[in-house]
Amino acid sequence: MLNRRTLVAAAALALAAGPALAQDWKAKYPELTLGVIPSENASGTVDRYTPLTAYLSKEIGVPVKLRVANDYAAVIEGQRAGNIQLAFYGPASFARAVMTGVKTEPLVNQKHETGASGYYSVIYVRADSPYKTIEDLKGKSLAFVDPNSTSGNQAPRFFLQKAGHDVEKLFGKTFFAGSHENAVLALVQGTADAAANLYNSDTDTTVTRMVTKGMLKKPDGSPMAQSDFRVVFKSEFLPEGPFTVLSSLPDDLKQTIRQAFLDLPAKDKATFDKLSDGKDLGLNPVTLKDYQPIIEMLRYNDEQRKRS
Repeated sequence: MLNRRTLVAAAALALAAGPALAQDWKAKYPELTLGVIPSENASGTVDRYTPLTAYLSKEIGVPVKLRVANDYAAVIEGQRAGNIQLAFYGPASFARAVMTGVKTEPLVNQKHETGASGYYSVIYVRADSPYKTIEDLKGKSLAFVDPNSTSGNQAPRFFLQKAGHDVEKLFGKTFFAGSHENAVLALVQGTADAAANLYNSDTDTTVTRMVTKGMLKKPDGSPMAQSDFRVVFKSEFLPEGPFTVLSSLPDDLKQTIRQAFLDLPAKDKATFDKLSDGKDLGLNPVTLKDYQPIIEMLRYNDEQRKRS
């Protein structure tokens, strides 16, 4: 029979269990790792995400270390092995992780200045080139980003195929540059006639961010601008890539991480702004369902590759 003494004792046990549970996961996870895909050069990625790891360390209560991957697959395999507990993926690399059995859960993605939580894949040429349409690039060279890049490989292949263009037949040469910035540099330096890349809005692209950092120069040494590039192909809308967490983490730890991300824009605006050079408006909760169209896109591309 319950009495006041029993209820008080039960409440005391419940209160004590909370800290005990936290200590349990802290003993197992005295340190967490955030893995990030290489969308820009390594130093730029470190500069962009280091404040985030400092913020997460404070909010979660254990050190969060940054790991900038050499390629997209390294983040996938790091989560598969359990060495990367938190990750930032592009939508296609997240989809590939899920499709290959990685137990990872999407938490949030970024809402851009347009108000949308997504972006586009584009194919750039230089504005001073003779290429005005995608058909003009027949037999020319195209710089992709990475096999697991959405805007830099999977989306252009998918949407070009839907438009009636087989990438392998249209272009005389294709290659992977390794990052979005490297693909743009290949175009600028003339090692590619075109480059696949991401496009958030007219004022927020890989090119605009590289211009801000002074990375793009004309042959005479003068700085380049967005207007020095021409878009000859643009995909349909793509969902923004997610920040994720391993499904195997304790539920209370996952909830702490999720809440830390949701609180980020208000709690530490400077750190949030660093992620997008101040272009993004906030973070949105996401689920696996939001990425089902990307999973279907990869399945389609995989099937096309098997047939070729």
